Amino acid sequence: MALADTLLRPSPRTSKDDPESGYDSGESSRASMPDVCWTPRHLQFINERLQQLEPEDILRWCITTLPGLYQSTAFGLTGLATLDMLSRLPAPYDQARVDLIFFDTLHHFPETLALVDRVRRRYPGAKLHVYRPQGLETADQFAHEHGRQLWTTNDERYDWLAKVEPAERAYADLHVRALLTGRRRSQGGQRGDLPIVEVDEAGRIKVNPLANWTFQQVRQYVREHDVPYNDLLDRGYKSVGDWHSTQPVKENEDERSGRWKGQEKTECGIHNPKSAYAQYLREQERIKEEQALQRPLQQGLTVGA
Repeated sequence: MALADTLLRPSPRTSKDDPESGYDSGESSRASMPDVCWTPRHLQFINERLQQLEPEDILRWCITTLPGLYQSTAFGLTGLATLDMLSRLPAPYDQARVDLIFFDTLHHFPETLALVDRVRRRYPGAKLHVYRPQGLETADQFAHEHGRQLWTTNDERYDWLAKVEPAERAYADLHVRALLTGRRRSQGGQRGDLPIVEVDEAGRIKVNPLANWTFQQVRQYVREHDVPYNDLLDRGYKSVGDWHSTQPVKENEDERSGRWKGQEKTECGIHNPKSAYAQYLREQERIKEEQALQRPLQQGLTVGA
């Protein structure tokens, strides 16, 4: 039996008391959206197996295994290849629609926004959820609310407002439990040792189905299947983000070296939850929660006195 078939077959029901089973008991999961949790040993096993599979097989495994599955995309080349692969999966996998989530920072290149429209036309069955900075619709509104060139004066706050907060809002609104991402090891930086499957601090599962592929492999797939892509790619942009922090790259440079050129930064915040600003906000939330818990106690002491 092929390895892909082995991984894709439903597992027999395991005891809820088995700590290594990787499954939550019925008491701690909703029937309509079961929890999926793995021990570190189980996660390592899954990665060892998935490492040997092609991206299409990994996507089939995801659809079979992961509830609440979405694809997070900025319409980069890898995300587009993933979307196309999903559209080509045979029955019964083609019935399991994987919605897209796009974070419109209000500072994307015009070429990126034009690509979004082309993708909508090419893949009409793919539902797209667009999230923007809270309460804002334009770059001018963002500048008026938070100051001009915030990415220069406080880049971590910019990342939080434009990307991280919209992402957390999207995940809560849509009940996202698992995400397909477009990250690959060959992109360099913090992604050099990227696993196929990882679990973030919130317990959310992230799957990088093309983690093993190089930029050349992705580009070849896009060409062979006539997948729409960003026009900036033909102008030397291998990785495209906001217009103010993206530059073309040279042939011998890492494909993400054009992002935040001249800075040590390699991630925007969505995949870097330990940024100083994110930690500051979480600490403020923790303090508020503690104060809310202490308030009834203090009121009770006052009444008793």
